[in-house]
Amino acid sequence: MRHTISVLVENKFGVLTRIAGMFSGRGFNIDTLNVGPTLDPNTSRMTIVVRGDDAVLEQVTKQLRKLIDVIELQDYSDDQSVDRELVLMRVTASPENRSEVMQICDIFRAKIIDVQRRNISIEITGDESKIGKFIFLMEPFGISDLTRTGKIALARRDD
Repeated sequence: MRHTISVLVENKFGVLTRIAGMFSGRGFNIDTLNVGPTLDPNTSRMTIVVRGDDAVLEQVTKQLRKLIDVIELQDYSDDQSVDRELVLMRVTASPENRSEVMQICDIFRAKIIDVQRRNISIEITGDESKIGKFIFLMEPFGISDLTRTGKIALARRDD
């Protein structure tokens, strides 16, 4: 089972190293990790996706809460948050298949961000399911390069 954890941390040198060290030191694997600034320049938000059962999740959260630079920690279940991932990919696009690639992009609301003679660069955002389906449909054309941000998430709140 995959768990998404949002961690608000102090924006200081070495925080990422300490958190990654905690995971590796205890044998936990990070599926995806994103770190970015918040509205407060003194804090950063880390979105960590970890695989394991509820016992693993409990251990991870206990250990994270012990770290001095951790301000706040939230475990997001599917109904408590919205999440997205950004993917950039380069797909082989010959004159024969270019229109089909573009049509699939339109269906998935992907953006074509660069066009060359033999390939097209594409940007797509969405949840993990949408991204997986899009990649599956692009594979027959030939994906020559791909990079993914990993999941980012935001809590649902009715303020």
